[in-house]
Amino acid sequence: MHVEIHGHRGARGLRPENTLPGLAHALEVGVDALEFDVAMTADRRLVLTHDLTVSAVTSADVRPAFRGDPLFPYVGRPVGSLTLAQLRTLDCGVRLPQHPDDRFAATQVPVPDTRMPTLGAVLGLVDAYGADGVRLHVELKSDPTRPDLSADPRELTEMVVAELDRHHRLGGAAILSFDWRILRIARELVPGTQRYALIELDTLDSVWLDGLDLADFGGDVPAAAAAAGGTTVSPEHVMVDESFMRQAAAAGLPVVPWTVNGTGRAAELADLGVAGIVTDYPDRMRTLWTERGLVPPAPVTARRTAGV
Repeated sequence: MHVEIHGHRGARGLRPENTLPGLAHALEVGVDALEFDVAMTADRRLVLTHDLTVSAVTSADVRPAFRGDPLFPYVGRPVGSLTLAQLRTLDCGVRLPQHPDDRFAATQVPVPDTRMPTLGAVLGLVDAYGADGVRLHVELKSDPTRPDLSADPRELTEMVVAELDRHHRLGGAAILSFDWRILRIARELVPGTQRYALIELDTLDSVWLDGLDLADFGGDVPAAAAAAGGTTVSPEHVMVDESFMRQAAAAGLPVVPWTVNGTGRAAELADLGVAGIVTDYPDRMRTLWTERGLVPPAPVTARRTAGV
């Protein structure tokens, strides 16, 4: 059985997350799907960032966008309160651990002077690589408990869909979100595009699930995900066991757990029948796949130069 390898935030364990060098490296290592996070700026541009506030771990202030900018420094401010020009001054290529046990500090190769990319730039990169066989998994960052930080979910979804369509990538893309309102909106806008219902132990509340109450489904997360408009259920890997897999099969949904970095756990999940593994270390999973007689995805090399 084929089990896909999904590069998490590009290949977070190997290169800076949600950056063009990181995404390019994941393509060169070889993945079935390239996963990254998108949020909206103050001037309604789509940028890659996992956090809705500028992260002190993945971003460093370099200079203000203009002399006397009252919002500088930008680290710690809401992404939605800053313009693209302000965010593009940040150096997103060097990890700055806030704790001594940061698990990526020892394995992530820095790429200094790397800027926060736009979604359009990422789609240009994928085109430069000719990576038509690699799916783009676009996670829309939206927190229904923090409307002060989050863009309107319909506007965000509409903008992402429009950008993917502009680059002729809708057919090879998937929309992902923990905010299941986005799944409903995406189902309305592009019913033929895959939709991943992300879930973790911390988001089992109805505020995240577009008003659905898990109790109404007997606690069956895959059944709720299907009702919300998901075409795949993508849970925190600790939630996945034989019972979860049976529920997903009954709901007709593939299971793609995240974030799996240990090969032992990845092997267990593959044996349970998951459709894919989301990982910070696609290189590790490729080695495991080869050891188990599975065919890993082919590496991709650039067919023309793309600026990073």
